[in-house]
Amino acid sequence: MASARTSSTRSPKSGSPGLSVRVGRERSSSIVKVEKVGEESLEEALDQSVYDNVNAEWVNRKGAWLIHLVLIFAGKVVIDTIPGMRQEISWTLVNLLYLGLSYLMFHYVTGIPFHSDLHGGVYDNLTLWEQIDEGAQYTPAKKWLLIMPITLFLASTHYTHYDPWLFAVNLTALILVLIPKLPAFHRYRVRFMVEDEPSGVGTPVTPNFPRSGTSTPMRQDGSIPPITVSEVASRL
Repeated sequence: MASARTSSTRSPKSGSPGLSVRVGRERSSSIVKVEKVGEESLEEALDQSVYDNVNAEWVNRKGAWLIHLVLIFAGKVVIDTIPGMRQEISWTLVNLLYLGLSYLMFHYVTGIPFHSDLHGGVYDNLTLWEQIDEGAQYTPAKKWLLIMPITLFLASTHYTHYDPWLFAVNLTALILVLIPKLPAFHRYRVRFMVEDEPSGVGTPVTPNFPRSGTSTPMRQDGSIPPITVSEVASRL
């Protein structure tokens, strides 16, 4: 795992000659990093309650639940019009398209597209799922959005005649969509290849002392004379 050096080296104003201090540390890249965004404070709750969040309130309106069934039915009809389309592939495509669009809308895009300044920017880092019902869990709207992908997965599994490969594809897509809906992952983000910020704390480097000025005795031919045990003992 590669790392980019972001530290610098400087000599102190006083101290031993050649002593240097490294400011900061090497910036390393983490393969997977889980971090929490925002803080659920009283001030944030007040900013959310000033105006209605029109970006998320539509999920509780009449017809918002029915539109899911209409889109699934329309997608199934359109895909079946493709010549040579098999029912196993058709149901798998419908399931993957619905799960993909659901993940993109509810768990990928953050913020609100209009009037974000009315709420003090508290929704800028929140997904649509986290904005629904002000972040409350297991509300009727969230239960419906949780039941729909599971029901479509069961239907696609049945109409694909429990093919193991198609079952594995559909199950993987379902898990990726259900995980962000769990309360344990509320306001948490899973990021890949994220660079860690430098700490800014000075790290001392091993002192580089100057040479003593003496050299090892050498013979005229350039070789080092051997030292016997008696010579060492006499010197001690």
